[in-house]
Amino acid sequence: MSRIGKKPVPVPSGVTVSVNGRDVVVEGKQGKLFLTHRPEVTVKVEGGEVVVGRENDSRVSKAMHGLTRSLIQNMVTGVTEGFKKELEINGVGWTANVQGQNIALNVGYADTRVVPIPMGVNVDAKGTKITITGADKQAVGQLAAVVRSQRPPEPYNGKGIKYSDEEIVRKQGKQFAGGGA
Repeated sequence: MSRIGKKPVPVPSGVTVSVNGRDVVVEGKQGKLFLTHRPEVTVKVEGGEVVVGRENDSRVSKAMHGLTRSLIQNMVTGVTEGFKKELEINGVGWTANVQGQNIALNVGYADTRVVPIPMGVNVDAKGTKITITGADKQAVGQLAAVVRSQRPPEPYNGKGIKYSDEEIVRKQGKQFAGGGA
């Protein structure tokens, strides 16, 4: 039995979980999230908990058992507290601005990089700080990764877009040996 999969997911007050066939819907104060789970697992709401089971002991069933339970747990956490990613921009004159449903990044290129913001995700950009929040953990993490990929941090000067808790390992670079002609 999967150690993660066999643990029931507690449903806090103010959150409703409904299962209709293979569709799981979780509603809370932060929004509404949907999941269509694989046929190898079963999802039931019993009392104040969501219980995930599996049909058999095949390799795929075992893998999907823990994954489905984790996805449902993330949905419950998302609609109650939400998820947050913070990014920092390091570079002279480099900034980020929110323009409607897009993030405009001025990060040292000749043009401004524009990244669309998906539905259900909120972005707050003030100068060199970008905060991405939302109920869907996957959407928040994916947007943060796409923004970071526009100018990943480089190890020599430390310029680029990095997560706020990320440590950039710096390299020394070239040194003048002193010899000559």
